[in-house]
Amino acid sequence: MIEIKNLHKSYKMGSNALHVLKGIDFNVDDGELVAIMGSSGSGKSTLLNIIGMLDVADEGEYILDGIPIKNLNETKAANYRNKFLGFIFQSFNLINYKTALENVALPLYYQRMPRKQRQEKAMKYLDQVGLKEWSHHLPSELSGGQKQRVAIARAMVAEPKVLLADELTGALDSTTSYEVMDLIQKINDLGNTILVVTHEVDIAHMCKRIVYLKDGVIIKDEKVKQVKALAHV
Repeated sequence: MIEIKNLHKSYKMGSNALHVLKGIDFNVDDGELVAIMGSSGSGKSTLLNIIGMLDVADEGEYILDGIPIKNLNETKAANYRNKFLGFIFQSFNLINYKTALENVALPLYYQRMPRKQRQEKAMKYLDQVGLKEWSHHLPSELSGGQKQRVAIARAMVAEPKVLLADELTGALDSTTSYEVMDLIQKINDLGNTILVVTHEVDIAHMCKRIVYLKDGVIIKDEKVKQVKALAHV
């Protein structure tokens, strides 16, 4: 599903360059649930941004579902993101003046799906995350855990090939974090490929594989015995 070879990325810092990724080799198979771990500055968010087509590598190859991702203009990159990827962010990134249903339906609007179809599909995914009854509530009327569930439904509604979760439990308390990870595990059990960037060890062990980044290189990549999230609740 994801093939990355010899990936390098630097950022200019005045007259100097900060070499953030230093030759990353990394593959993800269809249906995997992978945690990317590392301290602040290790390169994990940069790697996720490149996988998410929000940033471009200086060197190396990135192939997504058999398609080389290179030399894309912004329109093509946006189309590929819409088709292949679903994003879940720590800060939820919901639109405050839109209801839960409207937030979830938004990716389908960009795919020019008719309104009635959009709403039906959005409601189906809200139901999957247990929030059908909250469909007409605004984000300000939802708890942190409910907002993250809406964000997960929005990421899934376009049925992407890969879900990318950047510190998805970072703004949540422990109990809510485990409930959200239980949902992620259930989505993965349906066959969805998911990458979770986290600095939390317990969250990483709720995945099936952990890739450890340090100073822009992978120092360890191991399959782990998955801890079921609800065992903690």
